[in-house]
Amino acid sequence: MDCLFCKIVKNEIPSAKIFENERVAAFFDINPLTKGHCLVVPKDHYEDVFSIPLVDLKAVITDAQKLAETLRGSLQAEGVNLVNASGAAAEQSVFHFHLHIVPRYLNDGLEMNQWWQSKVKPADPENLKKMAEEISKAIKN
Repeated sequence: MDCLFCKIVKNEIPSAKIFENERVAAFFDINPLTKGHCLVVPKDHYEDVFSIPLVDLKAVITDAQKLAETLRGSLQAEGVNLVNASGAAAEQSVFHFHLHIVPRYLNDGLEMNQWWQSKVKPADPENLKKMAEEISKAIKN
């Protein structure tokens, strides 16, 4: 397998690791959006959120919360974005599940809200209600 993140986890290529345990590794992004931007990955290879077992997903999110708190204190970040892209349509670029921790600072120039501002159109409340009913039924199964 030619997975960049698997190679980082196995120390086959250099990285700036900041955390590691039996299930999870975290390292700084080489193209950071802000100071402290890092990635949290399961050590085992799972392509996306649809394939990662719950036990590993819980480990990633639990450790991401600890890291976010640490980054907030260490770097005086004023907020944080946790971001995951799963699938090509979501612009996933490395097909190994990963969670971005992006520390945020007032006036950091990063405008995550552009997603919403560029495409926002009010939804039809009736369509939302129908979709909610369909999803609610499907999730119970």
